[in-house]
Amino acid sequence: MNAPWKSGLPGNRDPFAAYICDEAALDVLRPVVVEMGWQPEKCNKGGLRNAIQSLSVSASPAILIVDLSESGDPLNDINALAEVCEPGTVVIAIGQVNDVRLYRDLLASGIHDYLLKPLNAQAVHDTLNGALAVFTTPKSGEGEGVKRHISTAVVGTRGGAGASTLATSLAWLFSAEHKAPTALLDLDVHFGTNALALDLEPGRGLTDAIDNPSRIDGLFIERAMIRANDNLSILSAEAPISQPLMTDGSAFVQLEEEFRQAFEMTVIDLPRNMLINFPHLLADVNLVVLTCELTLASARDTIRILSWLKTHAAHAHPMIVVNKYQSAVAEISKSDFEASIERRVDFIVPYDIKAASNAAKLGEVFVEANKNSKATLALQQIAERVMGASEDDLEAISEEKKSFLDGFDLKSLLAKKKKDKNAEKGTDKVEAEPAE
Repeated sequence: MNAPWKSGLPGNRDPFAAYICDEAALDVLRPVVVEMGWQPEKCNKGGLRNAIQSLSVSASPAILIVDLSESGDPLNDINALAEVCEPGTVVIAIGQVNDVRLYRDLLASGIHDYLLKPLNAQAVHDTLNGALAVFTTPKSGEGEGVKRHISTAVVGTRGGAGASTLATSLAWLFSAEHKAPTALLDLDVHFGTNALALDLEPGRGLTDAIDNPSRIDGLFIERAMIRANDNLSILSAEAPISQPLMTDGSAFVQLEEEFRQAFEMTVIDLPRNMLINFPHLLADVNLVVLTCELTLASARDTIRILSWLKTHAAHAHPMIVVNKYQSAVAEISKSDFEASIERRVDFIVPYDIKAASNAAKLGEVFVEANKNSKATLALQQIAERVMGASEDDLEAISEEKKSFLDGFDLKSLLAKKKKDKNAEKGTDKVEAEPAE
């Protein structure tokens, strides 16, 4: 339904038609239609089924609005509509169900947008302008291959594991060293530190997106994101802590979709609670970087998150990064950690408190302020591994084992921990082969 026309609205059929269930929505829609220069008589009474019946015996308009309010099976009915719509028709759906899964499924089926009732005149106007842009704006890269894009979510298994430092560092390396247009999305809406690490004011872009997800488009992205360098743009917030997060996650999904169109790389600083509350955030994520520490709690939660990913986001390839590594004071050894999670650690980032303090004092991202640090070298290797992979061969960046759960035994790890305290050199004395 959404195949774009290359120049202007097609002249051999009506530019617009709508099939609406109730008078209240029609009262909002008609003045907007008149303002767009179209005939208000094209706003018909009746919902999606009426549209299917009518279009089965007449030509499809260029832009079609259909009301799903009386539809018992919206997805099935939309597919039935596709059978009677001519190629190139841009379909906008409206309805009463506020469900991000329905929204995503409708977009996947080919519709242009989905608006919630009660209708807002400005939102309708913006959506119709966006529909017109499908016909009037030339698509970049037409006739070329699919644009490369890799989306990376960075998740800390425990608070303080350094996931935000890792996220900002990777985004900086992608943009500054590899010259890839990169978006950095900080989803810790109240306490995010990505903008702070880059010495930037977060602005209102993310909170505006959450409040008005229907207005997210390419122009919104261009205006709302804060530029950190020539190739890096960040979207974050410092929302008042007196205001709880009120969203179904549709704004985040729409942002990710716009990032995929506008950038080569996306880095999402994804707090654990957001991962659980909005699992659909990983729908288009290629890689999940789990940031861990060598502690019992981190080992336990690494297993839990890996298991969750296997069930809910099997398409996303996990990478295990041990951060703030100090072999002499680690709570458990690296080999014990690997044995418990049933897979190898992909990268180890050494602990460097002086480098972290230096970055904070300079107001620069960690890897930029400490170019000669061993930790920076490790972060550069991670960035090179991700940049060297395509969407098709991301499997090569991780070495997942057969099971996540079978080898985890807290009691045995505690016993090893006590035994190691009596050893001369801490945790390095006890070695356990990773489970195969």
